[in-house]
Parts: sequence; structure tokens; C-alpha cells
Amino acid sequence: MYIFAVSALGIYGIIFSGWSSNSKYPFLGSLRSTAQMVSYELSLGFLVIIVSFFASSFNLQKIIEVQENGAWLGVFFSFLAIIFFICSLAETNRHPFDLPEAEAELVSGYNVEYSSMSFALFSLGEYANMLMMCSTNVVLFWGG
Repeated sequence: MYIFAVSALGIYGIIFSGWSSNSKYPFLGSLRSTAQMVSYELSLGFLVIIVSFFASSFNLQKIIEVQENGAWLGVFFSFLAIIFFICSLAETNRHPFDLPEAEAELVSGYNVEYSSMSFALFSLGEYANMLMMCSTNVVLFWGG
């Protein structure tokens, strides 16, 4: 639960980055990105709750131990694993869910006004979120 609580704080960074650029287009991009992240984060939360009920614990080590004794949860809950993968694609703004950036109309979404190190930090945060989602997917469904 701590992992998803910390990842939910990224929404504030996106809203503040769009608002602080003092332009309406980055602010619109940040609102679109925030709406998408919030909607898919609810689905991810429900999927984690289902897996944790099956494992009888929110502890990631306990979830891995449950999968060591039997089969991977991705085999039993294949539909949930597919939904988790799709939601993680949407959460990290990967194709085909990269609509908040909308290159054709908003240039680059919420980070229009940023360049150099600030843009690099946005990219670093986005790729760190992708790594966290992949790790969470492996721990919850594929044996850790």
C-alpha cells in the first residue's frame, strides 16, 4: 500500500508543473494527465486488494512466499494480470494511452514550458514509475 501511496503523490507534481508554467496549454495537459492517472489508479488499487486478500497479507514478501508454494498468481488470476498490465500502461502514459501528452494539439502535455534539467527530471520520474509498475507486476503475479 505504501508503494501506491507514494506513486499517487506524483499526481500533485503533474498538476503543479502545469499550473506553475503560467500558460493554459500546459495546465490543460496536466489536467488531462491527472484525470487519467486517477481513474486507472483506482483499478490498480482494487487489483492489489484482490491479490492481497488471496495471499492474506499486504506484505510483498508474503505474496511472493504464497507463489513459491503453489503456482504463480498470474496463472490463477490471468484476467487480473492482463488488466493490471493494461492499467499500468495507462498509468505510465505508454502507447496507446499516451493521450494526455497529445503531441498534435498540446505539443508535449504538461511539460511544454520545461527544458534542460527540469525536463530531464520529468523524464526520469516517468521512467522510474515504469520500473516500479513492472516490479509490482512481477511481485504480484509472476512469483517475484
